[in-house]
Amino acid sequence: MSLLRGRLLVFAAIVMSALVLRLAVTSFGPLAVLIQDELGFSSTIIGVFGMMPPLVFALSGMATPTIAVRLGLERTVTVAMLMAGIGMTARALVSDTWSMLAMTALALAGMGIGNVILPPLVKRYFSDRLAVMSSIYIVAVQIGTIVPAFAAVPLAEAAGWRVSLAVWALVAFAAAVPWLIMMTQHPDETATGPSTSLPEPDQRPRAWRSPVGWSMALMFGMTSTIVYAMFAWIPAIFADAGASLNFGGAMVGVFALVGLVSSLGAPLLCARMLNPFPVVLACGVCFLIAFAGLLWAPMSAPVVWMLLLGLGPSTFPMALTLINLRTRTHLGSASLSGFAQGVGYLLAAAGPLVFGVLHDRAGNWTWSFGYLLVCLAILLTAGSQACRPRMLEDTPFRARTAGPGPAA
Repeated sequence: MSLLRGRLLVFAAIVMSALVLRLAVTSFGPLAVLIQDELGFSSTIIGVFGMMPPLVFALSGMATPTIAVRLGLERTVTVAMLMAGIGMTARALVSDTWSMLAMTALALAGMGIGNVILPPLVKRYFSDRLAVMSSIYIVAVQIGTIVPAFAAVPLAEAAGWRVSLAVWALVAFAAAVPWLIMMTQHPDETATGPSTSLPEPDQRPRAWRSPVGWSMALMFGMTSTIVYAMFAWIPAIFADAGASLNFGGAMVGVFALVGLVSSLGAPLLCARMLNPFPVVLACGVCFLIAFAGLLWAPMSAPVVWMLLLGLGPSTFPMALTLINLRTRTHLGSASLSGFAQGVGYLLAAAGPLVFGVLHDRAGNWTWSFGYLLVCLAILLTAGSQACRPRMLEDTPFRARTAGPGPAA
């Protein structure tokens, strides 16, 4: 198979690393009450745990391009997997709240670095199969999101919450192994990337100076804002409509499973279209209909609303795929990935909080969904720019260091 010819080890390394990127997030939520009972922290701390993933992903994502330039892609992802594994192991052993927060942050930082470093690794090793490989690794991320959420409680009932938290660290440590093998077998090739010399610092792509960078960051950020808000509040929306909490939880599961399907198709569509903005528009329509249904008639067709709501975030795998399609080199991909995900997750951190505050102020969900409509408008505007067929390296950010460049 041409996809794997001579690349089986790195294929396994990328897929295993992708499985790790959400384990610390979705393995904690179902066990939060059990852990709270033993460690004795307040419900406010549960909220802090809920806000940590996007915040830590943002901060670690912004730092990742600089780390990658110094260490090389392979060393960086190896460090990320080890951080995730150590953090998940250690937080299962602690006996106080602050240590739990610190070790969770360590695990999330490793995952945040992994979020950013995988797209340039895909670009380096699978530049001839970007769409297919993007679909595969994004599906792996989704599997790593869904499985712990379903398995956490049964594992805790069988062996205790500490085992249920710690077992996922084995995946992270296993993901580090193929990278370590690669660095042992090819130490020179994996030190700094595909060439032995890096560009001078003032010639490296700086996504924050480029319209490509800002449009991608807003597209990624607004998608993540909507998704985080919906994951947090879908059960409450259905509970207000008279449904049980179990029903609300099942609807969250439907929402997540549809996202798995969209992860397969969106990157392939994205790669086959010169300008995939029509797909972004279709996602916007799905979001709009789902918002209207959840606001005005949540129990009239709840599965339909969840199916449409799950199709809307196809712009998430699209954004991850565009990171590689809109860059020429692995350095450009790392820069764009770090900036888009760093800014995007920082924006997303406010999503569940703002959605809930607006509900409390209004006493209903109208203002909350109004907030998501604003996010959707920004998403569509940014998506129209992110989908334009142009490269990060060709946009005006180079004008300050390399003279006038072509207009974007």
